[in-house]
Amino acid sequence: MKFVRRVLIRLFLTAAGVVIVCSFIAYWLLAGSLPPIDGELHSEDLRADVTIVRDAAGIPTITADNRRDLAFATGFVHGQDRYFQMDLTRRQAAGELAEIIGPAALPLDRRNRFHRFRSRARAVLAMVPAAEMQIFDAYAAGVNAGLLSLRSRPFEYFLLRSEAAPWLAEDSVLVAYSMFMELNDERAKRDVQRGLAHRVLPQSVYDWLYPQGTEWDAPLSGRPILPPAIPEATVFDLANSAMVGTGAHLPEADAALLPGSNNWAVGGGVTQSGRAIVANDMHLGMTVPNVFYRARLIVTGGEARDVSGVTLPGAPIVVTGSNGQVAWGFTNSYGDWSDAILLRPGPTPDTYQTPDGPREFERHRELIEVKGGAPLEYIVRETIWGPVLDDVSYPDGELAVSWIAHHPDALNLRHLDLETVSSVSEALQVANQLGQPPQNFVSGDRDGNIGWTIAGRIPRRSDYDPLLPADWSAAHGWSGWLLPEEYPRIENPASHRIWTANARVVDGEALRKVGDGGYDLGARAMQIRDNLYARQSFQPLDMLQIQIDDRALFLQRWRELLLTVLRDDVVAGNAARENYRKLVQNWVPRASANSVGYRLVRAFRISVRDQVFDMLTIPLRAEYGDTVELRVSNQFEGPLWALVTEQPQHLLSREHESWDALLLSAVDANLEYFGSKFAGGLARRSWGERNTAAIRHPLSRAIPMLSRWLDMPREPLHGDWNMPRAQSPDFGASERFAVSPGDESNGYLHMPAGQSGHPMSKFYRAGHDDWVQARPAGFLPGPARHTLRLLATVRP
Repeated sequence: MKFVRRVLIRLFLTAAGVVIVCSFIAYWLLAGSLPPIDGELHSEDLRADVTIVRDAAGIPTITADNRRDLAFATGFVHGQDRYFQMDLTRRQAAGELAEIIGPAALPLDRRNRFHRFRSRARAVLAMVPAAEMQIFDAYAAGVNAGLLSLRSRPFEYFLLRSEAAPWLAEDSVLVAYSMFMELNDERAKRDVQRGLAHRVLPQSVYDWLYPQGTEWDAPLSGRPILPPAIPEATVFDLANSAMVGTGAHLPEADAALLPGSNNWAVGGGVTQSGRAIVANDMHLGMTVPNVFYRARLIVTGGEARDVSGVTLPGAPIVVTGSNGQVAWGFTNSYGDWSDAILLRPGPTPDTYQTPDGPREFERHRELIEVKGGAPLEYIVRETIWGPVLDDVSYPDGELAVSWIAHHPDALNLRHLDLETVSSVSEALQVANQLGQPPQNFVSGDRDGNIGWTIAGRIPRRSDYDPLLPADWSAAHGWSGWLLPEEYPRIENPASHRIWTANARVVDGEALRKVGDGGYDLGARAMQIRDNLYARQSFQPLDMLQIQIDDRALFLQRWRELLLTVLRDDVVAGNAARENYRKLVQNWVPRASANSVGYRLVRAFRISVRDQVFDMLTIPLRAEYGDTVELRVSNQFEGPLWALVTEQPQHLLSREHESWDALLLSAVDANLEYFGSKFAGGLARRSWGERNTAAIRHPLSRAIPMLSRWLDMPREPLHGDWNMPRAQSPDFGASERFAVSPGDESNGYLHMPAGQSGHPMSKFYRAGHDDWVQARPAGFLPGPARHTLRLLATVRP
């Protein structure tokens, strides 16, 4: 027994020693991928020395003698702090994730390889002027230098058992393409959806179901566009239809939030300083690390510049911010930037008709490398207008997609010019020439001027309906781009106020140029507009209260409707309904984390919406079957509210006795859902229970045991859609700021997560709590805590 104990002790000590050694090695490797942020490093790629100063949150101020060296140093800090994030971004855009992740990434790679963005990125760079190419090359060299400054590769590559491939200049173009995919309808799905409906429904019913606007509209120019009247029974009669709805009851399965944003500007006539104030909070999917990276970029020689704001890791520019003279911000425009093209077969196989006669499809062989497996060959067929959709079965024939991102001249580095503009007029002119996903561009300058326009390319369309799949075989649908002088603009309105929030901004000819790419309901824009008109004088900090406004104004009328459904005779003898009514009566009229009533009203509306849309699309399912994907229009609130208030009997399908019965069934569906899915009773179903932060590192989903180490805290969040504080567990304000140009020290800026992508860094979560609590952290970086000098090496 003594011998056995000695053997067991030795085995235990040996095992413990192995664990200690392995832990030490793991710690050493992890710590080795922390970047050096103090001292001096030499580089042959610099023309002059560069200084990188970081504050207590890790936010860098980069000072260089020239713009090229500034691009190198920007790439350097991005490569130090965010390389793995950048690698995933370029690989996702190019369809190359399976190369480091394995077969699990193949469906996404195949989907994205459809766009052939690696090849397109090279075509973009072939057209870039020499001055811009220098910036691309210097940035790429800086990224690789930042990566090489780490003692070991970023920790994620150890977990994936892969290497970090060098950064190429074309990868920065791929990062830009990733934003096109995030913000545009890349496959013209909206056209396809409308096309399917248009083929079956009478024109008046189609126009009513897909209106251009509602009473919630709050455009900068024009008035609300009200939906048409409810179709008469002679045109559209569901009551006598042989088919019934599917009985859809999905209380909390809300439609995906639109990647979008809020921005606004107030002119000097209503600010305390006489300077304009620009506010921006861009709403995107939230991950760890955050999509943006804060920085201040300074050039001291030549054409001096001093720009502060947020950068996009992978790109050498400040996306939004202030240059001391002018500030600017973006929201997604939801203009119509892609079209579905109905192809007409040519006279011989593998051909299609064009205005110049039949042509053969081009075939591109894409090879997708797969870690641990054989490469996958994927063939992309292309037309003169764009690639042929391979995941759509359309009754009238094959479809191709024309998307601005597929054109090499739709992307450029003119963003650099925003760094030196000195007025709103100059900024608007530059914005109209930017090569990026088209955005609402809102700007203000130190003299108090404000303006709006579209930033990005706008295609010049011929005479066809861009909302439906169209036949372009007789005439090309697009013929170049609008000139800057043809763009819609608004400058210095008499109100001294400009606002956008992904909804319709203009009307008439301006709207025709921008188009309807699925712009949002106007409720959020209206709430922002009304907040701006509620004050007559502003300073930057006032903007934060508008950005975090979570009042449930949009749902107020739905609460009133719900309470009319829950009459005394309906709840009598039903304890569950009585409790439900009491919670709705006592609701907190905000998307507050502790509000139960808000969650119940919201779930009621979603259940009613889904049931009503299910009924209205009965003819489409009769035509196409239940497998067809049908989507609710963003303007569906117009016809929906008309139906539940006017309650026409002919638009109620046979399975419902009355509209009251339909509405009450939504209540009972919610009671069943909350009772079966959750424990603890209805009174514990707060909004925060559902709206709990899930801001996660990409690898924590695959390795849940690392979640506590990699992810941001799981905490209840205020806010929801259709209000300024747009928020879901993994979607929301990727940054919030307000600033007056020339008075940046009195502005604020915060964002979720932290600067660093390394969980052992003290900057990994720095600033995150400011974002959660909506504390106004400084717009400019704080005092210097760390200084790294990049020294130019004299070449022999």
